Amino acid sequence: MRAVVQRVSRACVRVDGRTVAEIGPGMLVFLGVMRGDGESAVKRLSEKIAHFRFFADERNRMNRSAIECGLEALVVSQFTLAADGRAGRRPSFDAAAPPDVALLLYERFVRDLRGTGLIVRTGQFGQLMQVELVNDGPVTFILEEREPAT
Repeated sequence: MRAVVQRVSRACVRVDGRTVAEIGPGMLVFLGVMRGDGESAVKRLSEKIAHFRFFADERNRMNRSAIECGLEALVVSQFTLAADGRAGRRPSFDAAAPPDVALLLYERFVRDLRGTGLIVRTGQFGQLMQVELVNDGPVTFILEEREPAT
């Protein structure tokens, strides 16, 4: 499971020209579900993101989480995060989880993130979305959790 997490001043998602979700200051999470991901990766990544300290404290150091700051999260599914562009000129999406599996794990991620106390808004899974954001900083992180090898 791979996430691009951005600190934002504001963000919104539109589908067919209609705003379906928006937040003020907080974090925008683009979430890609990979083939082989499972519930343990979801749990670890949602906990990591909820408690990830990349918001400023009183000394302007990245030392506070979205939870500590009382901020919101906007979660948007993005299967292109599973792309492999190492060969040729067209990305391969073989590493992406099938849509039915990805939907279940995406929904679980959102539930787990909400379970930490965060207010979470979402895009619409599987839809063509337009995402508008103002990156605050800019501050962007790529976080990844994989299932343990068996």
